[in-house]
Order: sequence, then C-alpha cells, then structure tokens
Amino acid sequence: MKRKLRITQVRSAIGRQKNQGVTVRTLGIRRLHHSVVHDDTPQIRGMIARVSHLVRVEEIEG
Repeated sequence: MKRKLRITQVRSAIGRQKNQGVTVRTLGIRRLHHSVVHDDTPQIRGMIARVSHLVRVEEIEG
C-alpha cells in the first residue's frame, strides 16, 4: 500500500515570504487547522520542507 501524509496548517502564512504562502495554497490547505491528505512523493516532501515551520505532518496508512 502507498503511504499517505496528512498535512495540517498550524501557523499562519501571513507576513511570510510570498513563496511560502503560495506553497501552502498549492498543497491545498485553505485555512488554519485545515488538513489535507497527499501521497508521499518527493514533490510533496519538497513542498513540506519549504513550509515545515507552518505545518504538522503525520504519516497514515492509506
């Protein structure tokens, strides 16, 4: 089975660099404490690395 990641925004992107806000939106996160589920791919891991201080990541079986 493919691993999945649950990504939850825990800090605001307001006042951050523009590319960080764009990355949060690209992940599909719309607001604070909103969670999305993505496949565990290198592209998603790269986006998470860019905004790791704004999000919480959990690995889930999926």
